[in-house]
Amino acid sequence: MTAPLSIASARALHLAAQGLLTPPRRKAVKADVLAAVRRMAQLQIDTIHVVARSPYLVLFSRLGPYAPQWLDEHLADAKLFEYWSHEACFLPIEDFGLMRHKMLNPIGMGWKYAAEWHAKHRKEIDKLLAHVRASGPVRSADFTRSAGKGNGWWDWKPEKRHLEVLFSTGHLMVAERRNFQRVYDVAERVLPDWDDARDLPPREAVLPRLVDNTCRALGIVRADWIADYYRLPKRPYRDELHALADAGELLPVTVEGWKEDAFVHRELAPLVDPARDGALRSTVTTLLSPFDPVIWDRRRASTLFGFDYTIECYTPAHKRRYGYFCLPILHRGRLVGRVDAKAHRAQRMFELKAVHIEPGVRLGAGLAVDIGRAVRKLADWHETPVVEVGDAPKEIARAIGAD
Repeated sequence: MTAPLSIASARALHLAAQGLLTPPRRKAVKADVLAAVRRMAQLQIDTIHVVARSPYLVLFSRLGPYAPQWLDEHLADAKLFEYWSHEACFLPIEDFGLMRHKMLNPIGMGWKYAAEWHAKHRKEIDKLLAHVRASGPVRSADFTRSAGKGNGWWDWKPEKRHLEVLFSTGHLMVAERRNFQRVYDVAERVLPDWDDARDLPPREAVLPRLVDNTCRALGIVRADWIADYYRLPKRPYRDELHALADAGELLPVTVEGWKEDAFVHRELAPLVDPARDGALRSTVTTLLSPFDPVIWDRRRASTLFGFDYTIECYTPAHKRRYGYFCLPILHRGRLVGRVDAKAHRAQRMFELKAVHIEPGVRLGAGLAVDIGRAVRKLADWHETPVVEVGDAPKEIARAIGAD
């Protein structure tokens, strides 16, 4: 009988799939951005920019210093597209067909498709679509509010709601982003070669491909991890995983301490024996976005890393344990802590408000130096080279060489 994988080996396989096993061997080029998104299958979009906005930070964690505009250029060149998958995400254009069925029938998307608003304002929405088709791309900012300033998504101006409806139904797509603002255009101009009659995959083919994408992106999976990645209906996906295993796409494995069946994607099959023997080890130290695929499924992160993470920017200040926008610290295959950071771009200063090391993690000289280098590297990429350290262990402050 084949020996089971250790949890550490399972983590190594997961990080290998995510592009976080070893540091980049060379300076990043534009094609690496597209390759990284394809490897993850999707890149979550979030507008919080206490540090770099999440999609750019997720890429930095894998690529090291790179030009953020490369992501924007891939979107403008239609090599990526935006849609609702895990949440609002950039996705490889070759997966457009996997999302197209949702666009054509968005009723099951909940708040992401305002069906009642659509029904109530159909004439105005159709008029807006005709305007874009005739006059060209628009932004929400092109339309003024009738009074006052919006207080949140529940208080959007009507045109913004109309644009969101047209986006969810696939009539409009995001043609590009300007200063991170969506620029909408009609789908037939963004993807002129797409033809539903010719290109739309059969509905029954979509789920197996989404499950396979998930397995490839995660590297090692269990049935209870599948639903979250693309926000599929919440249920175990045992039958789908066993079908993929029967087709040779997945390799069944056992993991110490897990009662659940586990599977490794075939692309990682050559790494399974080295992982089992302890020879596959992550050598990466970096800071992760709260919306990184490694961390966005909190239960999976807890199972794989023993790491309990909640983003606290939505938590009242007096109830926060760690800070407003904490970045998990990935160090050589483990999540060893978190940093509460803020980039002050105008002052060219990177503020490290606090560094929290996980219970049970020994803060030796090597770990402190690795964390210090990771912080410095991130600060330099932000063009905030002055690092100010607040509440942090003295070993880390010394390693950073705080200004």
